[in-house]
Amino acid sequence: MVIEERIYNLDPGVPTQDFLKVYAEKGLPSQRRILGGFLGYFTTEFGVQNQVTHMWAFTDLEERRRRRAALAADPDWQECVAIVRPMIIAWENKIMYPTDFSPIRNLPVTCDDPYTAFDFSPDAQ
Repeated sequence: MVIEERIYNLDPGVPTQDFLKVYAEKGLPSQRRILGGFLGYFTTEFGVQNQVTHMWAFTDLEERRRRRAALAADPDWQECVAIVRPMIIAWENKIMYPTDFSPIRNLPVTCDDPYTAFDFSPDAQ
């Protein structure tokens, strides 16, 4: 399994909520349908501002390549890209491999390891 992390730094003149609204309505449906393996989408509170990060899981790099090619060919995705790409001033992609002790190691993601986010309870001691 591989995890792709994509980080977008948005133009400071673009409210993050404007980017997220367009993405949620136009981009995410295509990505979920074509890429699968959606792990999450995040904004920053501290550190670099106007930054969004999203993560996707794939069985391997070939599956990622195949799914990304299908996404690039999708007209709905291209409509979203035409709107959001001008809002992005820089982006970074990482491919990460889980360690042997990571609670996320395989697809589909399942985990019964205690003391992880999958088992988190704010009231636990």
